[in-house]
Amino acid sequence: MPNTKSAAKQARSSERKAARNRGVKSRLKSLEKTYLSLLQDGKVEDAKQALSRVASAYDKAAKVGIIKKEKASRKRSRLQVRLNATGKAPAAAPAKS
Repeated sequence: MPNTKSAAKQARSSERKAARNRGVKSRLKSLEKTYLSLLQDGKVEDAKQALSRVASAYDKAAKVGIIKKEKASRKRSRLQVRLNATGKAPAAAPAKS
C-alpha cells in the first residue's frame, strides 16, 4: 500500500504500463507462433510475410522499451535463420572417426 500521494500515482502508472506491456508481449508471441506454424507447414512465401510482421513488431517493442533491443535483434536473427534453413537441403552429418 503506497504511503504518499506520489507513490499512489506511481503505482497506478505502473499498472497501466504493465497492462500495455502484457498486451504487446502476448502479440509478439502470437505472431511468432503463426510464423513458426507457417514454416512447419512449408508455406515459405507466407512465412516470409509473417517474418516481416514479426520483425517489425519486435523492433517496435524494443523502441518503446517493452523488450531490450538485444533481445529483439536476437529473436529476429534466429527467426531468419529458420527461414533460411527451409530453403536448403539438410546437410549430411559428418562421420565420426
